[in-house]
Amino acid sequence: MSALTRAYLDWDLANDSMDGRSFFARYQDISSSSGAPINVNAGSIAIKVMDIFCAEKLPLAILSTDSFIASALVRQGVVPCSPISPSTGITIQALDFYRIARQRNPHFSIQAYVKTLCDLQDDDNDPSLQLSTELPSTQFVGGDRYLSREYIEQFATDSPVDMMANDDEDNPCAGRWKNMRDDKTKKMWGVFDESGVFLAVCRHGFSLVIADMVQSGEQAKYPLAVVSKLLDTFGKDLGGGYDIGCRFKTTLDHSTIGHRARELNYTSLVGAFHGHAHRRLCQLDHLATYVQGIGLEDLEGCERTFSKSNALASAVRYASVFHCRQTIANYFQHNDDFEIYANMMTFLFNKYKQALNILRDGQKTLPKLMHELGVTNKGTFDVWLAEEHNYLLSLSQEPELETLQMEYWQKLVNLSASKKDLNAASAAWAVLTPSTVEFGARDMASTTRTETARRHAIENYDKDLKMVQDLEVKLSISRRWEPEDQEWKDAGRLVANRKFQRALDHLESLVVARIFELSKMNRAGTGYKLRKHIGKALQAQSAAIRTALERYNVAARALSPPLCIPYMGRGGRRPWATPTGRLTMDTYFKMRRARKEIERLNIEVMQVATYLHDESQYLLECEKQLKSLHPALAHQVGLHRKIRARFAGHHSHHLHEISVLEGFTGSITSGESIEQGLGARRRG
Repeated sequence: MSALTRAYLDWDLANDSMDGRSFFARYQDISSSSGAPINVNAGSIAIKVMDIFCAEKLPLAILSTDSFIASALVRQGVVPCSPISPSTGITIQALDFYRIARQRNPHFSIQAYVKTLCDLQDDDNDPSLQLSTELPSTQFVGGDRYLSREYIEQFATDSPVDMMANDDEDNPCAGRWKNMRDDKTKKMWGVFDESGVFLAVCRHGFSLVIADMVQSGEQAKYPLAVVSKLLDTFGKDLGGGYDIGCRFKTTLDHSTIGHRARELNYTSLVGAFHGHAHRRLCQLDHLATYVQGIGLEDLEGCERTFSKSNALASAVRYASVFHCRQTIANYFQHNDDFEIYANMMTFLFNKYKQALNILRDGQKTLPKLMHELGVTNKGTFDVWLAEEHNYLLSLSQEPELETLQMEYWQKLVNLSASKKDLNAASAAWAVLTPSTVEFGARDMASTTRTETARRHAIENYDKDLKMVQDLEVKLSISRRWEPEDQEWKDAGRLVANRKFQRALDHLESLVVARIFELSKMNRAGTGYKLRKHIGKALQAQSAAIRTALERYNVAARALSPPLCIPYMGRGGRRPWATPTGRLTMDTYFKMRRARKEIERLNIEVMQVATYLHDESQYLLECEKQLKSLHPALAHQVGLHRKIRARFAGHHSHHLHEISVLEGFTGSITSGESIEQGLGARRRG
């Protein structure tokens, strides 16, 4: 591989002076200038060379300085289709064209490109382009972006907690996450070894860590491995958004890295979009809105990343492990260098504008809302938040006394119904006398049915009576409740409220799930079969929602008085449960996050300004020193510097735009790097 690297560097350096001409144009120049087809010092090899618009069998030189045939061909700008005895080679320019086109359009597979070349050459199904049997089997993707399977597997038995389990008493959302359970995803394992990737991105969108999910659903080992790697790299005070961050928090605490995560103050959070599917108590603990130190982050960067990278799926579905990883790693590297880095200052500029607009609007509306609520101290909102949290926490489990009272009331209702059934059966039995019964076959069967119904009614009544008696002992009730008693009425209201609340929770979960599915319905790249599958799921959801809505209406009408206004929550008329109170609290906490965002942006803006200045000087100095030591490597540094310089004007423009924003409190002057010298890390 080192010989191939050196050969490529030599070719790229020589190609820079050819003004971008094609391989065949350069080959003709060399042949005509030497008076012979090729300069042969040690030998030659005749292979078919394919470019985008041309293909021809040519003799290519193998010099005495060439270590391998493959490196000899690469030095001349041709990549052989076989490393040992090639008969066909493709020009580096043609492969580079595919590489760039593939990064811009992930749907463009290598198979489609090869067939395109064959069509252009009128050479369909060229046998020389078939798979080679000489390819090594120990290929691997380098770099630190991909986590190895060995690294991930050390967390396989790390935690005894199943993230999809229903038995976590400390988690209000336990049992709600079902789509990624193994029994839901195991059908794909018989077809695909890898069921997807687990990804971590920073708040700007740069990809940090990638982990392959191998023959499993979204198991705990993947986020544990990612968090462990992030803690090793970045250290303390990290916050991570995850669809089921509330559940993962418990998993992380019970894992072997739980102690280190607590020491380094790692915070597990839930994204703003997925947070709507979480219970309110969970939102108060895990939404970034209510967490100190988090700016205007929605923590849904992975969703935006996947919306673009999902286009890779069709092209790598049948690729080998190596080529799949290579394609994914190259895509994210290109995305980081040409998309995320290019738009980095746009991201910071938009964030600063958003934060300033929130503060500007909030300064106008918050005083009015506080006056309407009669609130004079902003600290009241933190008190309300704690009060709401404590109130919901008290409702996470029904009080035992109320539970027994509701159960006793329900058993009394059942006893009353079984008493009526017994009276009806006894009345039917009483009318059967020797004078009214004819002892025919039909009459005998009717008498038997009546007797059986009476016996069953007696058994049901006795069973319900025994349950009522047991509950009376537990509740120390000396006199059985009657419908006109106040205790009966109070327990009946509790039962009605519970039925209503459960109907509301079920309806809410169905509506949120429908919103999620609707967002996928017309997404670009969604195939016909998937759209039909989603459509059928939506039809089933529509029927389920209609049924849930009917149950909700029945439960609402059963309340005393019947519910005829929008439901205001379990908090009743507490100020934080009113529409005005909710709006005021949301405004206050958004403003607090906006101030933290500006504080963070002032640091990042200066860091970027310092980085842009230092990187340019650093690369220029490296290129200058390498020109005499390693010209080919110096050329690569120069190419990298030119790529970065493409976006320098854009970054400088947005730095200026940020500096003239009304309310900007930072500085765009580059700072002084803490570490000096070549290779030092740059810090603003």
